[in-house]
Amino acid sequence: MKLHEYQAREILARFGVPVPNATYAETPEAARAAAESFGGKAVVKAQVHAGGRGLAGGVKLVSSADEAADVAKSLIGTNLVTHQTGPTGAPVNGVLVAELTDIKTELYISILVDAELRTPFIMASQAGGMDIEKVAEETPEKLIRLATDPVHGLWPYQARDIAIALGIPPKSVRSASALIMNLFKLFTETDATLVEINPLVVTGDDQVIALDSKIDIEDDALFRHPDLEKLADPAQDGELERRAKDAGLAYVKLDDGSVGCMVNGAGLAMATMDITLRAGTNPANFLDVGGGAQEDKIAEAFKIIVDDPDVKAVLVNIFGGILRCDIAARGVVQGATESGSLLPIVAVMRGTNAEEGLKILADSNINVTFADNLSGAAPTVARVLAGGN
Repeated sequence: MKLHEYQAREILARFGVPVPNATYAETPEAARAAAESFGGKAVVKAQVHAGGRGLAGGVKLVSSADEAADVAKSLIGTNLVTHQTGPTGAPVNGVLVAELTDIKTELYISILVDAELRTPFIMASQAGGMDIEKVAEETPEKLIRLATDPVHGLWPYQARDIAIALGIPPKSVRSASALIMNLFKLFTETDATLVEINPLVVTGDDQVIALDSKIDIEDDALFRHPDLEKLADPAQDGELERRAKDAGLAYVKLDDGSVGCMVNGAGLAMATMDITLRAGTNPANFLDVGGGAQEDKIAEAFKIIVDDPDVKAVLVNIFGGILRCDIAARGVVQGATESGSLLPIVAVMRGTNAEEGLKILADSNINVTFADNLSGAAPTVARVLAGGN
């Protein structure tokens, strides 16, 4: 679950991480009042779940309260398109109005879960305020990397070493080390998957402040954090993602894909996407219907897939177990009938009631081609997309 910047800064402050004074505003009048409280000069930031706001015009410096109101009016109620949102953008329902900070140095620090190392991993850099992916690609030597101990976590001496490596002024190393320790405490106690401060700034009087922040919380841990769960903003999700969440489906839309994938099991879904790519086509989504899905849920999953305008063919890959193949097949037929979709379908079914499932699909009026296994299904999808048989 992603948090807005204004929500993240409140959590940072709660964990003792210094942040600039700021006010969240949902109307131009509220933005004007907030800027007035800062003496008129402020920065107005569109609140969306995406990076690249500055380049997209979503972050503006203002020199008066009236200007802050004008900027807020131009942003609130619109969709902001950044390199992370896709062409439709993300809705702006409010802005963060923050006091200006006397910035001497911009730095970067983040904590994330390293799946390979199975431990929280810290990345930091003196190249703050920039796209960290670009820094990693072009100047990887500027990255400071630290895999923390999965049991003991982050030691104070490690936080101090990071502060020194970042070039923090000597008199501010102690406070910077405390900030890093508090960031790590926040990361672990909120079950976060990402805490990113970009930029982390050193001010003119050598204070260290988290100027901009991003926090993602592990969805499966939200039952332990009802206070954080309330911060979810479904409006930031696309329509298909919202429908999938309401249906209890694990769905992620992917860019530049044309093959809709319906699979049961996350590992099988990943393998399906990989083999689809190897066949020369691009998957349009990750979708795991789960093990206990019934026909209505399968039907909704199919309708979500085909309602994506980028999808030109559907690959159904079901390994029958808890989810029987006949149930999956009836759900696919129901979804295709209710949606009126004429998209070609390539189906692979193995396991419990596979023969029944294949017969249900074969006896239906939907446009379906069968494959014996996944390795044969992906090339079949490629041929279908190319107009072959």
